[in-house]
Amino acid sequence: MDSSSRPANRLAQEKSPYLLQHQYNPVDWWPWSEEAFAHAKKLNRPVMVSIGYSTCHWCHVMERESFEDASLGEYLNVHFVCVKVDREERPDVDKIYMMAAQFMGSQGGWPLNVFVSPDRKPFFAGTYFPPVPKYGRASFIQVLKQIATVWQTRRDEVDATALDLVSRLKGLSDSANESNAPTPDREVLDNAAQTCKTEYEPLYGGFGGAPKFPRPCQPRFLLRYGLLTQDREAVEMVLHTCRAMADGGMHDQIGGGFARYSVDAKWLVPHFEKMLYDNAQLIVLYTEAYLASNDPRFAEVVRSTVQYILRDMTDTLGGFYSAEDADSEGKEGKFYCWTEGELKSLLTADEMDFARNGLGVTQDGNFVDHSDPSPLLHQNILSIIFPALTETKADVFASIRTKLMAARSVRVRPHRDDKVLVSWNGMMLGALAQAGVILSEPGWLEAAERNATFVRKNLWNPDTKQLHHRWREGQRDDVQLLDAYCNWLAGLIDLYEATLSPQSLEFAIEVADAMIIQFHDPTNGGFYQGPAQAEDLIFRVKDDYDGAEPAGNSVAALALLRLAAITGQANYREVAVGVFRMLAERLHRLPQAVPVTLLALLFDAAPCTKIVIASETPKSGDDLVRAAHSVLQPRRVILGPSGRVDSIAKELKPVQGLPAAFVCTATECRPPVTAPAELRAILSK
Repeated sequence: MDSSSRPANRLAQEKSPYLLQHQYNPVDWWPWSEEAFAHAKKLNRPVMVSIGYSTCHWCHVMERESFEDASLGEYLNVHFVCVKVDREERPDVDKIYMMAAQFMGSQGGWPLNVFVSPDRKPFFAGTYFPPVPKYGRASFIQVLKQIATVWQTRRDEVDATALDLVSRLKGLSDSANESNAPTPDREVLDNAAQTCKTEYEPLYGGFGGAPKFPRPCQPRFLLRYGLLTQDREAVEMVLHTCRAMADGGMHDQIGGGFARYSVDAKWLVPHFEKMLYDNAQLIVLYTEAYLASNDPRFAEVVRSTVQYILRDMTDTLGGFYSAEDADSEGKEGKFYCWTEGELKSLLTADEMDFARNGLGVTQDGNFVDHSDPSPLLHQNILSIIFPALTETKADVFASIRTKLMAARSVRVRPHRDDKVLVSWNGMMLGALAQAGVILSEPGWLEAAERNATFVRKNLWNPDTKQLHHRWREGQRDDVQLLDAYCNWLAGLIDLYEATLSPQSLEFAIEVADAMIIQFHDPTNGGFYQGPAQAEDLIFRVKDDYDGAEPAGNSVAALALLRLAAITGQANYREVAVGVFRMLAERLHRLPQAVPVTLLALLFDAAPCTKIVIASETPKSGDDLVRAAHSVLQPRRVILGPSGRVDSIAKELKPVQGLPAAFVCTATECRPPVTAPAELRAILSK
């Protein structure tokens, strides 16, 4: 029976694309809600909290194998209350239960299936469960029957286990963020850089082995550290990694943008889903790599990635969508791969020679999805195996791209998750602002400004000073998350530095103040992931790991330091330094876990340079603004003389009617310059 012919369950009323994917399951799903847990308490049943996201490959697999199975759905409905959670909408819920799963011995990942009491306390957790015993795992029905039996026959033990687990998790969370280590200093930065360098993989680039995640914040720290300390080895590690990723199959050579990670060491075979947060951070990394090297290849990667975002991932109102799936027509990578025969039918003989010699195309192919019982065969992932050829035959490569892009446009596209998340939109806002001003792309700055207008109109409540997290189809949620506030704040500061718009700065100040009120811990320092009034969480957590997405504490610290330098308001720096104290133990012992905090520490390790652009009209100083951005300086802010800026900037004026740039230190400003080339020369020294 076609699943859509079944009656819809409660998830049909939700906005999350992930929850809507499960609306026709025979499972009697509930969304995360007070009503669901009250229902479980009334029936005295355990709750299965199943967490995932709409572009998750193994979430799709488990749905097909288990959640669409009528008999299994019936068993779940009789013995459990089942709750579906979109981890992208509720990362705070996911964080707590992922901690529980890992504490109980699971490696973590999604789908995450956690069994909890009606008061939300976890007592058992796992990730993917197969329909029959395999991969060394019990089948899903075996797990369910065992849990149901234990719940009925050994309830006291279950409750005691859950209570003890929550107590231990809360203790671990509290102790991890209460440090007696000394305040981080320059030695921490040197140690962190050396630690990152030991993780470098010299053959194919990257930091660590397969599977390889780009995790752009780590190479960004190493690049900035290398430039500040003249550590050429560190800089070259980052540039080599950027070239290797750009040449690999993880980079979509036809349509632009990057997949989430590479399953192999060569960056060749991706997990094909594309995430907004990855691409935003990679735009920033490649923009900075371009500034550090002047290699036009890096600028080209930025351009193709931005084109992908604006073409395929942008709402007509200005918001940015969340992700694209790895699968299409039930096959991972089908949208992106090519057989040799397909290419022969589309390309000229000269182009086919290029495809074989420059892009690695063979008759046998280089990709098989081994998780698929009936995989597509002879599939080729395109990668650049001979970079010199792509440079000498750039016109041939361009023709291939045009033809394959046209052919791909008639294929069935992967599912696109079209919800707009403020946290990820903040990352892309900042990326477009930085790349737009550095690469002289006014259209990108316009897209960034449209995005800022969209979020302010649809997700910011000026009366309550609240920033909502998710928008989709005209509706926003009620969730309050540190990730939304800190990433949006960082993006607004990037937009301000690119445009010098006082309105962007004013919005940033409002968001920063609201963030501090809602999430800051004035006693121990740092920020909680959720507000104090979030009663649907069993305890509050402070995120302290910069993974694929940087931790809210790290992002908040760097953004507040920059805002303090721009506005001259010392309280922002005081709050940021509290993050350093909270994470001091981690910074000393495991610094590679928090590279964005390291970026903040690098920024704060010495007085920052303030570049003030004074002009009669906002646009007349654009050339100087671009010049100010043209040199990568880890300790600088760019500001204008109007709005709530530092007093050092307020008295600075244009020179004889001409826009002028003032390079200021903590105590004085250099004489003004009016020529962009002269400003670049000063900053380059």
